[in-house]
Amino acid sequence: MQKNNPTVTKAWCFYDWANSVYSLVIISTIFPIYYSAVAKHPETASTVVNFLGFNLQSSVLFSYAISGSFLIIAAMSPLLTSIADYSGRKKLFMQLFCYIGSLSCAGLFFFTRETFSVSMILFVFSSIGFSGSIVFYNSYLPEIATEDQFDRLSARGFAMGYIGSVLLLLFNLAMILQPGWFGIAETNTSLPPRIAFLTTGLWWFGFAQYTFYHLPANIYKRNPQGSWILNGFKELQQVLHQVKGLPLLKSFLLAYFFFNMGVQTVMYVATIFGIEVLQLPSHALIVTILIIQLVAIAGAYGFAFLSSRYGNIRALIVAVMVWICICVAAYFITSALEFYVLAAVVGSVMGGIQSLSRSTYSKLIPATTKDNASFFSFYDVTEKVSIVLGTLAYGAIAQVTGSMRYSILALIVFFALGLIFLSLIKGRKLLEAREEGQPALS
Repeated sequence: MQKNNPTVTKAWCFYDWANSVYSLVIISTIFPIYYSAVAKHPETASTVVNFLGFNLQSSVLFSYAISGSFLIIAAMSPLLTSIADYSGRKKLFMQLFCYIGSLSCAGLFFFTRETFSVSMILFVFSSIGFSGSIVFYNSYLPEIATEDQFDRLSARGFAMGYIGSVLLLLFNLAMILQPGWFGIAETNTSLPPRIAFLTTGLWWFGFAQYTFYHLPANIYKRNPQGSWILNGFKELQQVLHQVKGLPLLKSFLLAYFFFNMGVQTVMYVATIFGIEVLQLPSHALIVTILIIQLVAIAGAYGFAFLSSRYGNIRALIVAVMVWICICVAAYFITSALEFYVLAAVVGSVMGGIQSLSRSTYSKLIPATTKDNASFFSFYDVTEKVSIVLGTLAYGAIAQVTGSMRYSILALIVFFALGLIFLSLIKGRKLLEAREEGQPALS
């Protein structure tokens, strides 16, 4: 297949447009706010909830639900991606997880206090679908574009995701703030956010069809023979052997493990932090998220430009240093204005560090490989395990100390470790990269 085909690259970026609404509406804004409201007892105002017979703080359950979903994906991803590579059915697997996630998300329309446990299970399945489809989606990047386009195309995908998700969020906010415009009684306060969950699932499902229509299937014309599962294990074993011989790739995964632990934890718990620690009203949190999304568009392109001038690793080091400063500031903030300012800084590096991490890893994969999904499973497992440990640590520290501010200190440690390992990559001789057949990134 010819690389840099405008139709194919546009369709690939469009999946970011389709699925990013989930991370914005469900993870960052409307769902956490609605979840906190439903979890609070109407009479006692207690935030202790009962989930399948266990009593937990609602914020702790939220963190554990995210951790559990990613742990499941981390366990499944290596084998599934190897099967996808062997069978040439990568797009089919991507579709499967997309549909699991989007339909589970739409099912949150029925989320009430009476359906709390069932709804949290749907939330876990929606998270599994979201994160499960991403690994197959990411692995298309080195197959549809040349290396010189990785940074720019990755940034374009994230930018489209930010734009699309903001558009749907604004529509849902209008429905929540002005329900009368949509024929909804103002007293029915639970219906607009539940419709927002439904529209998120439908948006994700619907716009993904454009991606699936244009993305190529079975690029390498695989013709599988025998057991997919058995050969999937063999494929995984072969890729694992290759990974062991790629020192730059392993070093990057180690650095990525630590700094991503901090990045993703901040993204998943920021809203809960604003609600429970700063006692911010819902509208303040929504404004904060909008600031982050809009600034992140410029941030993604900005770091793509920075990497073109100074190299991927140096650009990532700058981003991680900014994240450390963000965590220090977050520990001390007390007002909504400070939260807004910090949100703008978060936005400036959020899109950049995500898009640049994806494109950097793409450059470290051998150009001759036909097992991109399997290679990206190591990236995906690293990401998911780091999220699991990050959110678990955050929730556990908050539960033990009674304050989420102390959890912020743990994030500083994660970022600092990521910075150290990135610096070690930067110090490697460029000759080593050439000898390994890998691009010089630092």
